[in-house]
Amino acid sequence: MRIVRLDGSPPAVERLGVALADALDGGPTVLPLADDAPAPQIAADADPGTGVLVATSGSTGPPRIVVLPPASVLACATAGTARLGGPARWLLALPADHVAGVQVIVRALLAGAAPVVQDLRGGFRPDGFTAAAARTGPGRRRCTSIVPTQLLRLLDAGGAAVDALRGFDTVLVGGAALDPELRARAEAAGVPVVPTYGMTETAGGCVYDGVPLDGVRARLEPGSGRILLGGPTLATGYLGRSAETAAAFVGGEFRTDDLGRWVNGRLEVLGRLDDVIVTGGEKVGAAAVERVLTGQPGVRAACAVGLPDREWGAVVGAAVVAAPGADLEPERLRAAVRAALGRAAVPRVLRAVDALPLRGIGKPDRVAVARLLAAAPATPPVG
Repeated sequence: MRIVRLDGSPPAVERLGVALADALDGGPTVLPLADDAPAPQIAADADPGTGVLVATSGSTGPPRIVVLPPASVLACATAGTARLGGPARWLLALPADHVAGVQVIVRALLAGAAPVVQDLRGGFRPDGFTAAAARTGPGRRRCTSIVPTQLLRLLDAGGAAVDALRGFDTVLVGGAALDPELRARAEAAGVPVVPTYGMTETAGGCVYDGVPLDGVRARLEPGSGRILLGGPTLATGYLGRSAETAAAFVGGEFRTDDLGRWVNGRLEVLGRLDDVIVTGGEKVGAAAVERVLTGQPGVRAACAVGLPDREWGAVVGAAVVAAPGADLEPERLRAAVRAALGRAAVPRVLRAVDALPLRGIGKPDRVAVARLLAAAPATPPVG
């Protein structure tokens, strides 16, 4: 097995690209790891030809190592390339130890050229993205892949950063839910965004703008509404975790932790099953509360969580980020949630924060948000 350490620099990504090309051709298994991540003791389990091992973000528990055979990685990259209209010059602006970063590298390799790499050693910066985008050159199709947090920062930066975004034929946005207001803002600026849905267990994004890639199967579990995904992009399981593999990969499908529904033939992700808050016997979807909050003037981002409560079992709490210069009025926000979702969904704890705590490549850290809100006072029930 070959471990490739990544410090965010272009030379490290170049080394990973060489290792990935070898692994996908039947060579040694490759495990991309952030420079400061501990190396797991897995060498004995990783047989030659396994393909690629990728750690999950650990947003809902300890990270797991996902086993992605070459055929799965290539199926996802090939189907994604076809959906976007063919090979393109790719800009990598994501950490390469995540599956979305791996997929950018693989798509670029399939197109016959290594990706242009934004140097992330100092973190993601709009000016760095702009400079890297300029190096993709004219005269051919250009694509990139980012997360909603990056999209927001680029739009806020304005000027050259937005011009750089507009210069791409496609800007894939995944890793976390793309807020409808943020999407509308990007589209109004002329940015060709395409929301994606997928996870490490599906070798990356396998549903583009609500439509599964060719060969990918998506359906809802009767009764629960859980999203089930199948097809050639699936991983074979979790390394060294046979029980978890058996529970998650059933009958050729991956049982996601997400709820969904079909709207006009497109899959809409409603939120995670474990983000349903039961308060006073009523079920409230955290994602639904977040959609209402971010739809209000002056709200830049929001994260809703359940907080333990002696009387109600749990109450809704929410952290919100204000747009620059905005003055958030808690009662106005609560009234909007009550009107849209009912009394049970109203955040009893509502706190403005400068930024949401994040983990992975832009996913809200709900444990950290709950911890932050636990010290805030609750308001009486409203309405």
